[in-house]
This record gives sequence, C-alpha cells and structure tokens, in this order.
Amino acid sequence: MELTEDQLKVAEIELQRYLPQSLKIYGFLVLRNRVKSDPYIVLVDRWPKFSVIICKPQYEQKTDLFKDTMVFANDEAILMETIRKASVIDWSRYLCLGISLPHMEIVKAGASERNVPSDKLAVCHMMTLDDASKLPPVDWSGICLNSLDESHLDLVNQTWTFGKNQGAAGMIRNMVLNFPSCCVLDADGRPVSWILTYVSCALGMLYTLPEHRGKGYAKVLISSMAKRLSGQGYPVFCFIEEENIASYQLFKSMGFSEDPSYREAWYGFNDF
Repeated sequence: MELTEDQLKVAEIELQRYLPQSLKIYGFLVLRNRVKSDPYIVLVDRWPKFSVIICKPQYEQKTDLFKDTMVFANDEAILMETIRKASVIDWSRYLCLGISLPHMEIVKAGASERNVPSDKLAVCHMMTLDDASKLPPVDWSGICLNSLDESHLDLVNQTWTFGKNQGAAGMIRNMVLNFPSCCVLDADGRPVSWILTYVSCALGMLYTLPEHRGKGYAKVLISSMAKRLSGQGYPVFCFIEEENIASYQLFKSMGFSEDPSYREAWYGFNDF
C-alpha cells in the first residue's frame, strides 16, 4: 500500500526502532517530511506494523531512472513476497536499488526469476556521527563558506564519479536546490571544494579540486555540515565505498563510526 502524508510521519517514528539498519529510509523520511523534493512513492507491505518499506521515485521522464529506489526490510520472506509483485517493482525498466548487502541477495534472486540481469554499482560502509558536539576542532580561519546554487550544477556533475550524464545532472539539481549543501569559495567566489546531501539525508559527493587539496577544506566542510544537520534534527551519516580508504579514514578521523558487520549495497538491474 502507498503511504499518505500523515502515514509518512508515523513511519518515520516507527523506523527509529530499527536504527541504525533503517537509517537510509529513516533519513529519507526525515527530509521528505520537512523539505521540498522530487516526488517519491513510499510503499509498505502492511500498515501500521510493516516489515518492508520501499521508497521509489515517480518516473516522469527518462532521466528519472538514475534515481535510487531504497528498501528496508526486517523479514526476508516478506521482502521476497513484496518484490515479486508487479505493482511494487517494475522489472521491465532500468532500476537502481539500494538495500543492505544480505537483503540484496534476495532482490537479485527475485530479479533472476524474471531473467533480469544485475550489475554491482557499489558496496559501502555506513558511517554515523552520534554527537556533533564531539567533532574535533578544525581551523576555519580565512575560509569562505556558502551553499551551492544552480550555477554550480555542471561543476558538481562533471567531477562526481557517477556523473557526466543527464540523469545525474537531474539528481544533483534536486539535491542542490532542495537539500543542505556547503562549499568553500575562492577569492573570485567560485567553489573549489563542496559536499552535498543525498535524498536519503546522507552526506556525499565530497570533492575538492586537485589544485586546492591539502588545505583542510574537506574537514571544514564535514564539520560545518554535520553541525548544521544535527542542529536541524537530521541524522548525520554517510556511505563510503569499500575501496575508498582515504574517505573512510577521513570520516573516521572526524568522529564517524560504523557497525563493521553492516554493508549497504547498490545494484543496477535491467541495464540495456
């Protein structure tokens, strides 16, 4: 069933029972219930005590296929039963889906039943900051901070690992216009380092132009955004790809921690 606006607020509270495993969907609802964003449909297997919750974008144009479908489940059998329903997952189109790594095997099995191919996009550590007041001190002197705006979209898209295409540009536009972001500006007012907030409320797309690295900008941005999100009542967390050791060590040095047994996975399905 699809949740109403009032039910989304109740679901946000219910998901707190399953933190931190439910953090991605919980963070999505925290943002969704407070700020404007691109339209998503939120489905559950039953109400009010749901076992599976799926947040999927409304596909209004071709570039929307780039947006994530996000899933949380606490019952594997109900997860399989739910994803088998054509009204829940349209296996005939491309799908980018994020879920915990063990549950991804169930999703892949469901896709295999329909001969739908899958491709691993990323497997990530989920790192959280429980208390922003305990962030290590950073030197902000002489650094000009601001939020990103629409004029910066091309720059962010061209430097993001999964960017350089129209679908990514649409997703980044939604993030910049609707969610918290922060950037370091040079003397001419141009961004040289930045960090954004995903639709799940996770911090991401942290990047510094090569010629400006080694100046501590990343730590300043992480600290600034963590304090801003925490001050607004948002969870503070991020996903770091397993092979990105430098970013893992950076966030760890800023006080972020993880459950070492937990991984979040993103796969693409039906990539024609």
